[in-house]
Amino acid sequence: MKVSREWATPLTIGIFTLMAVTGILMFFHLDKGLNKTAHEWLGWLLVAGVAAHVIANWVGFKRHFSTGTTGRLIVVTCLIALAGSFFSLPGSGNEGIPPHILALKAVTKAPMTQVAALAGKPVEQVILDLAKAGINVSSPDANLQAVLQGDKGLEAKAMRAIFSPRS
Repeated sequence: MKVSREWATPLTIGIFTLMAVTGILMFFHLDKGLNKTAHEWLGWLLVAGVAAHVIANWVGFKRHFSTGTTGRLIVVTCLIALAGSFFSLPGSGNEGIPPHILALKAVTKAPMTQVAALAGKPVEQVILDLAKAGINVSSPDANLQAVLQGDKGLEAKAMRAIFSPRS
């Protein structure tokens, strides 16, 4: 397929609109349903759309960098901002970690007796629910961090098993 302004520019505009709206919704914690997933995965389509747009407008694109310093200054500023985004502010420790992740880490480090109390279930029931989910916990003093060994998929499965209401 030939790269053409006829479709590259509308693709870039359309996907940018989607990314802007979902990004703003996420920023204000108003996202629902598939907003976050669409934002993350369709970001790749934005990359492809912008690349196609640049290819379709190559002559004009080059002109921005060959005449004057404005184009170069903008690109350098953006690259500096990108590089800076990889650094943490001093003393930011856990401050950049979302609260629900901090809570999840605390739950996975706690012994099953404490997790059961948090879930409002007897510890035996929690261990049984985990076993039904394919997660074997050896004793009430064990913690999920040791059992799951960093497997995020199993971690999610364990949380569902523990905190889902009994049927």
